[in-house]
Amino acid sequence: MYKGSSPDGIGREEIMVAPLIRKLENFTQLAEEEKAVLAKVASRTKSLGPRQDIVREGDKPDAIHLILEGLACRYKELPDGWRQIMAYFIPGDFCNLRVFIMTEMDHSVATLTPVILATIAHQDLLTLTSQYSRITQALWWSEMVDEAITREWLLNVGRRTATERMAHLIYEYFVRMRAVNLTVGNTCELPVTQEEISDTLGLSTVHVNRTLQDVRGMGLIELKGKRLTLLDPQGLQTLAMFSPTYLHFLHQPQDRTANDQARRSKLEQPVGLPMTPR
Repeated sequence: MYKGSSPDGIGREEIMVAPLIRKLENFTQLAEEEKAVLAKVASRTKSLGPRQDIVREGDKPDAIHLILEGLACRYKELPDGWRQIMAYFIPGDFCNLRVFIMTEMDHSVATLTPVILATIAHQDLLTLTSQYSRITQALWWSEMVDEAITREWLLNVGRRTATERMAHLIYEYFVRMRAVNLTVGNTCELPVTQEEISDTLGLSTVHVNRTLQDVRGMGLIELKGKRLTLLDPQGLQTLAMFSPTYLHFLHQPQDRTANDQARRSKLEQPVGLPMTPR
């Protein structure tokens, strides 16, 4: 558990949970008390290395997991070893918000990079939602967005071409990272391998490589190591046929107060493990 405060008086727990607060504030403006209670309930943390299972299919879930730093995924695996990645979890995302009503996991969750996550007891979440109705509504919104993303990914695999799938995956990822203030201009970290993209888009690794080269060749993106830059965001969005409607953002960053913007800049101080390229 992290203890103490940063030099400017912001609690370490509050800094760590900042991506969750930023994400939920795309739906509603949270009061200071609500932000503090979220930080408290998510204060028990642990670190994992890349490519480690957080929970496996068949496990009995014993806690709810919140990604604080790094990148994780939800996946299903066939008996012959083929894997389908069904979701990316970025900082601020719950991996398994509904597990307290499940007797057995029907999917697995694994890290893709080094990760810091919070483990939240089922009872703590139930107590939180029984006392804070606005947080409950925000968590419902978060789950609704997760389900909408899953539907969009199904559309990707079923109907978009390989190039359109790639463009949509990249653009959606960037928009989600921007929503939790993890972009700088048109740049963010994209620490996934071509094999992991293959498992996500249902393409061979050779096809993934060729498709990435095609999108680069159109002048839409630049990839240097694991650093992604959108060179032509509008062009990428058009190629992807991307509409942000399914992300259900009700409050964009520019709608927030100047005080909130100033406070957010304080929360940008780096802590823990950075999301660095592997």
